[in-house]
Amino acid sequence: MDPIVFIVIISVLGPIIGSIIGVLKKPSLMYMCNMLCFAAGVMLGISFLQLIPESIHISSVGVCVGGLIMGSLIMYGVDRIIPHIHPELCAQEQGCNLQRTSVYLILGIFLHNFPEGMAIAIGAVTEIKVSLIIALAIAIHNIPEGICTSAPYYHTTGDRLKSFLVSSSTAVPILIGYLIARYLFGYITPMLIGFIIGATAGLMIYITIDEIIPNSCVGTDHQTIFSLLTGIIFVILLGLI
Repeated sequence: MDPIVFIVIISVLGPIIGSIIGVLKKPSLMYMCNMLCFAAGVMLGISFLQLIPESIHISSVGVCVGGLIMGSLIMYGVDRIIPHIHPELCAQEQGCNLQRTSVYLILGIFLHNFPEGMAIAIGAVTEIKVSLIIALAIAIHNIPEGICTSAPYYHTTGDRLKSFLVSSSTAVPILIGYLIARYLFGYITPMLIGFIIGATAGLMIYITIDEIIPNSCVGTDHQTIFSLLTGIIFVILLGLI
C-alpha cells in the first residue's frame, strides 16, 4: 500500500473508531485518560524532537520561533472565535443541556480538526515517518473525542446510526486539511516551509497543553504521567528506525 494512503487512513480512523465505541459501550475513565496521555506524549515528542529541529534546519531559529508563536496564536484565535467545548471525558460544562452540548461539541471538534489535518501533511516536505507519527498521535487523541461526541448525541436522539455518522463527520476536515497542505507545499519556498513546520509544532503544543493533558487528568491520580512518558519514548525509538 502507498504510504501516503496508509497515513490518510490512520488520520481519519480516530474519530470513526471513537464514534463506534461511543454508540456501543463507553470505556473506563482510566483507559481513556491513559490513551489521551500517550497521545500527549507523542505530540510533545514529535514537536520538540523532530518538528522544531527540522524547522531550524530548513530555515533559521528566528523563523522557527515565529512559526511557533503563529501556530499557537492561530489555535488560540480559533478557540476564542469558535469556543471548543473540551470533552473532559463526556462531562457537560456550565450546566448546558446534553443535546445542545453534544451538537456544539461536534461543531467545535469539526472546525478544530482542519489544522490537525494540515499538521499531518508536514511529512510531505520532511519525511513520511514524521507524517505517520503525527497521524498516529492525532488518531489516538481523536478516539476519546469521537466517543464524547457520539455518546451524548446517541443518548439524546436514540438513533445509533445517525449518531455514528454525525460524529464520524469530524474526520472530514482532517482529510481536507491534509490534502490542501500537501498541494500547497509544492509551491512555497524552503523558508516558508520552515515557518509552517514551526507553526505546526506550535499548534500541536497548544492542543496538547490546552486540551489533551487537562482532559487526561480528570478524576485520576498521577499514574497517567507514565503514559505520557511512554508516548515520548515511543517517538524517540521511532526516530532510531
